[in-house]
Amino acid sequence: MGGYQNDQGQTVKAGLLYRSGQLFELTAKQQQYLANDLGIKRIVDMRSADERADYSDTLWPGVTYVVQDILKDATTNNASLGQMITEKGNVHENMLATYTQLALSDSAQKGYHQFLQDLLQVAEPTIFHCFAGKDRTGVAAALILKLLGVSDQDILADYLQTNAARKTANAQILADLKQQGFADQQLKAIGTALMVDGDYLTHYFQVINTKFGSFANYVQQGLKLSEAEVARFRQLYLD
Repeated sequence: MGGYQNDQGQTVKAGLLYRSGQLFELTAKQQQYLANDLGIKRIVDMRSADERADYSDTLWPGVTYVVQDILKDATTNNASLGQMITEKGNVHENMLATYTQLALSDSAQKGYHQFLQDLLQVAEPTIFHCFAGKDRTGVAAALILKLLGVSDQDILADYLQTNAARKTANAQILADLKQQGFADQQLKAIGTALMVDGDYLTHYFQVINTKFGSFANYVQQGLKLSEAEVARFRQLYLD
């Protein structure tokens, strides 16, 4: 996530923050890349208990593994693959509802609070993820960049990179589901759900502004971060 410039001309430090999809069944080469080339010291898993049980992360010696179940108490969770497969109705509307929960649910606010608190304790190479690295993780990345003063335009561009980065992985998921007998209409809906849409992140910030009045108020009241902690966060992650 490094390299973005903020409104003060400072640059987000490289080599510290990475967002990704789940780290399930990594090859030896992939594991070596994360552990040795990137030097990842901390994994933050934002998935549900079922997702973690079915697709457990690959871990290696010396890495710290942390769970933050962001949508644990949400009434609807369209961010997991299982929910995408079973969910009925308009995908776009369902995803907007999920982003409302990412803004307002207790587990999301507490989870993002603790995630940011952990990042405040020590600035070490950290990879954070959910299933696809697009919704729970995409919001986490947007929060980080917003706190660091990166422009809304750059935040949205970073968020939308998911669609290009996951093109091959999403195609494989859909091919596997087709082999399992899923109907074309269902595959189309799942394909839509596997993509991000600028409307989703825009909606997330709109919900915050409606509920809290401003992003600054959300940081203090929803995420429970003080001005001093935000200043410390900028010191740690900006050059």
